[in-house]
Order: sequence, then structure tokens, then C-alpha cells
Amino acid sequence: MNQFEACIELYKKWNQKINVVSRTDIDNLEERHIKHSLAIAKFITFQPGTDILDLGTGGGFPGIPLAITFPEVKFVLVDSIGKKIKVVNEVVAGLGLKNVETIHGRAEDVKQKFDFVVTRAVAPMENLERWTHGKFKKKNLNAIPNGIIALKGGDLTEELKPYRKLAIIEDISQWYKEEFFENKKLVYLPM
Repeated sequence: MNQFEACIELYKKWNQKINVVSRTDIDNLEERHIKHSLAIAKFITFQPGTDILDLGTGGGFPGIPLAITFPEVKFVLVDSIGKKIKVVNEVVAGLGLKNVETIHGRAEDVKQKFDFVVTRAVAPMENLERWTHGKFKKKNLNAIPNGIIALKGGDLTEELKPYRKLAIIEDISQWYKEEFFENKKLVYLPM
């Protein structure tokens, strides 16, 4: 809990210098960013030793809240925007997180393999699948097979049509009752 409280203070401090969370949204940081990120932890409990790529991490979401929650899991947070990675590095250092590595670059630049790729409002599933092709380990450590776990919003009918037999789609509102989560989904696509 102390790390989450410190996390909120660090983001408020850094957001005044470098805008990584919209200025109008910073007061909703806990609900709309931290809690939203932790919907993944409601869906799966990652086993120690799991390797996770947070693709398009932006200001560190969902990676940083998940790294706090799962200290024995390794997270690689990648984003192509340098100022966002700068803030992520400062928050990681401020929280003393030892299980987070950051990369200023694109998914295609990341050469290692992962158990899961997590994202939050990054791109359509078709793009996520293409960008992460060949980035998954063959052996599964967790209760579900390795794959993509994406936090998304809005009408996903067309986007997920090609995946309807493979993807698992969960309403985040089953875990959180705030109005913000009414149209939010967690989409899991095994790879």
C-alpha cells in the first residue's frame, strides 16, 4: 500500500513537469490508471519467474502497478516516446522497483521472449498480434497459456471478429463498480 501511495505522489510530481497523464485526468489517477491496470491482476495471478512485456507503456500503465503487485515477476516496459520513458524511469527509481526494465523503442526492437504481453489502449488486436509475433515463450508457467492481455474500451465487435473463437473477453465492471469501468474490457488472446 505504501508503494501505491508513493506511486500516486510521484506521478503527480512528474506530471507537472512532463505530461504523461492528461492534466484533467491526474486527479483520477488511482481509479482510471492504477485500478484499471490492476484489472489484469483480477484476471490472472502471475507466477514468480513470469516475464511480461508492457507494450506501449506510456506513463507506465499497466506495467508499474502490476510490478508493485507481483514483485517476483519481471516486467519490460517499452514505449517509443522518450519523455514518457523518462518519467517511467523516475517512478521506477522512486519506488525502488527491482523487477522493471525500460526500453525507449518499439516492440519490433525488443528481441527477448515473454510469457505475456500486456497493453492498455494501445492499438487494435490485429496490430498487437503482428507486433508481438515471435515474442512468446513456448513453455507456459501460468494457469493460462502465454498470450496477449489487452485492456480496451468501447465497441470491440468488429475488431475482435477474427478472434471470437480464440479470445476471452471479460467485462472489467465485474470487478469494479465505478462508472468509468462500464464499457471497459479485458481481452486475452492466447498465442
